[in-house]
Amino acid sequence: MSEPTVAPSQEPAIQVRGLRKSFGHIEAVRGIEFDLKCGEFLTVFGPNGAGKTTLIRMLSSLTRPTSGSAMVAGYDVTANDPAMRREIGVISHASFLYADLSAFENVQFYAKMYGVENPADRAKQVIDEVGLLPRMHDRVRTFSRGMLQRLSIARAIVHNPSILFLDEPYTGLDQHASLRLREQLETLHTQHRTVLMTTHDFARGLEMCDRVAIQARGRFVLHEPVANIDKSCFETLYLEQVAQSG
Repeated sequence: MSEPTVAPSQEPAIQVRGLRKSFGHIEAVRGIEFDLKCGEFLTVFGPNGAGKTTLIRMLSSLTRPTSGSAMVAGYDVTANDPAMRREIGVISHASFLYADLSAFENVQFYAKMYGVENPADRAKQVIDEVGLLPRMHDRVRTFSRGMLQRLSIARAIVHNPSILFLDEPYTGLDQHASLRLREQLETLHTQHRTVLMTTHDFARGLEMCDRVAIQARGRFVLHEPVANIDKSCFETLYLEQVAQSG
């Protein structure tokens, strides 16, 4: 069974206006604004401490903005609406997986939580799609970093979300695992899902995206269609933009 294709919409999938987040006297995100159309893939590059993870946490309603606004799938991120959560999938530094449960038990748990029809069948389907069917009954604590990342994808898409947030998904993966992840992300993008990914990996980050942003000191210092970017010179552009932001 093939993965369902997400129907495109005329409204922006993500709409951000003046978004800010402070932690005490530290302003982690400083007035970010952008729109992302349904089905677009945005890669956000930036150094450690640029506020990329905080941005994703706000857009996925895991932390509340200090000011500004953001609409995701038509929902205000500050409303903590369960309907919005059903439209998004999140892959982050935390796997959100239970180490003592099997791969199948983990994914079926999330399928049930989201009210997915036939949760056992759906869990098995997405586990198969990420190439883990032979290990579906093994405990997650026995999985490698690459396998955990693949299972996190299965968890994140089991409810067929229209929007995916990926926070540094290539971190800690070996070459083989990175290739598998790239193939899976390419498949997800062809299903008209909207994707926002943060990464330090220039090659991986540029190869699939429609739009590219550079975040430094909490702000977008560049946000352009990838067609406007000379990929061969991107690392130099990145270093210049980050240096100028200071």
